Amino acid sequence: MMESCSVVLLFGGVSSEHDISCMSAQTFMNAMEAEKGYTVYPVYIDRQGAWFLYEGDKRALRQAPLEEYRTPVAVLPGLGKDSFLLLGDDGPQSLTVDVVIPVLHGLNGEDGTVQGLLEMARVPYVGCGVLASALAMDKVYTKKIVAELGIRQAAYVDLTRKEIFDSPEQAALKVEEAFSYPVFVKPSRAGSSVGVTKAANREELIAGLHKAAKEDRRVLVEEFIKGREVECAVLGAETPKAANVGEILSAAEFYDFDAKYVNAESKTVVPADLPEETRQEIRKDALAIFQGIDGSGLSRVDFFVEQATGEVIFNEINTFPGFTNISMYPMLWEAEGLSVGEQIRELIQIALERKPLYGA
Repeated sequence: MMESCSVVLLFGGVSSEHDISCMSAQTFMNAMEAEKGYTVYPVYIDRQGAWFLYEGDKRALRQAPLEEYRTPVAVLPGLGKDSFLLLGDDGPQSLTVDVVIPVLHGLNGEDGTVQGLLEMARVPYVGCGVLASALAMDKVYTKKIVAELGIRQAAYVDLTRKEIFDSPEQAALKVEEAFSYPVFVKPSRAGSSVGVTKAANREELIAGLHKAAKEDRRVLVEEFIKGREVECAVLGAETPKAANVGEILSAAEFYDFDAKYVNAESKTVVPADLPEETRQEIRKDALAIFQGIDGSGLSRVDFFVEQATGEVIFNEINTFPGFTNISMYPMLWEAEGLSVGEQIRELIQIALERKPLYGA
């Protein structure tokens, strides 16, 4: 990596994971502030989608009121390092930007939209590209890729918001013809388990379908897998590497948003207490899925280990996983001897070396 690096740290955003993004951004900021060689411009995206340079205490990115610091920021595509503009009272002023870290989760952040904007701006950025981000964000299309790889995953039924709202009983019947209860109901494109419910009967299923449909126009209903929830961290580009496997011990019935970020009783175990051959299979499958979606930079790949048989079953892949102080991704690499600061340095190096999506 270059000796001096100018970094835009994008955080906040319009998704339901806004607060988690701020928490993750704080981890990045703390690590970069502790090292030499970074000039960091924190750019906050408010809940309405407006971009501002955050000029407050850099130790308080996760704390309100972020909106007090309102120097607007715009992106003018095609200018490379000069694409980010401060729109202050004295007129537009360019920020010199070597790389962007889009610490954004969910809608308009992890789904390829911001990545596409940065490609047009011709600014290097950390994390997966447009295709991988969009594919991984959509659980239905991820499943299509994973099916082509021959990796075992939960069976599913795909429903649209229109199907659910027009005839919830018919939508429920479609699920019941495929599976017995219980089932899991998920928005196809939402992260951090937002909008996810477990249904044990038709009444709960219809309620879950409506809840998921409020988050996305497509809804996924999956068979219930009774097993242990494990996660694997992937880092790299052309020749990615996988860390060891961690296990989630959820305080709730399943690992929903509250269990992840609110309930202090949820625990993570690194490394997971699994047979070595099972850990190796998980790492192999994680790398195959990461490469199957054309991943780059980082991803966390989640699996179940079926309780009765020990079978490894793919759950989902996250292309910009959480970086909070309780998040599995940084913990897995720290267990491999790679500090958060070293993780960030490697991610930036990957971004700087990656060619733009289009052109030379």
